[in-house]
Amino acid sequence: MSASELLPVCVQKIDKLSDDTIALTLVSANGAKLPEYTAGAHVSVKIADGLTREYSLCSDPHEAGTYTLGILKDPGSRGGSVAIHEKVGLGDELEISPPKNLFPLNDDAPYSVLIGGGIGITPILAMAYKLHRDGQPFELRYCVSTTEKAAFKSLLEQTPFAASVTLHVSREDPAQKYVPATHLPAADRGAHVYVCGPTGFMEWCFTEAASLGYTADRLHKEDFGADVDLSGGGFTVEAKATGVTVQVADGQRIVEALTEAGIEIEVSCEEGVCGTCLCDVLEGEPDHRDSFLTDEERDSNELIMVCCSRSKSSKLVLDV
Repeated sequence: MSASELLPVCVQKIDKLSDDTIALTLVSANGAKLPEYTAGAHVSVKIADGLTREYSLCSDPHEAGTYTLGILKDPGSRGGSVAIHEKVGLGDELEISPPKNLFPLNDDAPYSVLIGGGIGITPILAMAYKLHRDGQPFELRYCVSTTEKAAFKSLLEQTPFAASVTLHVSREDPAQKYVPATHLPAADRGAHVYVCGPTGFMEWCFTEAASLGYTADRLHKEDFGADVDLSGGGFTVEAKATGVTVQVADGQRIVEALTEAGIEIEVSCEEGVCGTCLCDVLEGEPDHRDSFLTDEERDSNELIMVCCSRSKSSKLVLDV
């Protein structure tokens, strides 16, 4: 993400939703109109040099002029959410990417089931606003372990689609637990299911839905937090533009080997979902392990995500 692509924004409002969750409302810092976005989209937030993180847009896409991000202060944070919670204040200026959508709604779905696990409710909120405004039938399932973890409970109760929302609190009352076999519509109704939350939660939802007859084309998830497999042996990477060649060890990221050699490449998610570290491939065959590239882009062998992907050939030549 180059500096020319970044949008300057200002923190207009900070709402404390719970002890560990805030809603950050951003407006343009230079008077330029913020780009429109579609439900399910996210932005990359530059927190400091070399520190960029992705957050879903959770406000109504129809309301132009502001972006709202829901941010959990994650105890397992690599620095991003903690820095925002502790260092960002009202009036502060930040830089963000234009919105990007890897989790879009299917406009042809006859019915939509929206499932948010914990902070995964954020893109689900934007979807609900959109579906309600368009008069499309849907239901929203907000799944948390305890009531105090339901940071968006009050907000959801005040939305125009509150009647379509069900809160599932798994640890306080077994009767409130989300049970796909009970709560999902029959698969033959053609519903599409959208899930965002912890990786294990999403995988469980998909496994259960598939066992009930849902096909893969009707199951959609937000992939932030994807596991990365860095196994498969070492290989060589030549950075053509800088004339540097490095060895990438088994279990090592390409970007780590390049950084050690003095070649800086901006990274963000480190999990192959955001597209920040995309590089051009000049020679060799990548072993794609990302969730960002399309099948056509993978087949072309012209691009690679250097935070997570590896090489099928003994050597890759990159345009860096």
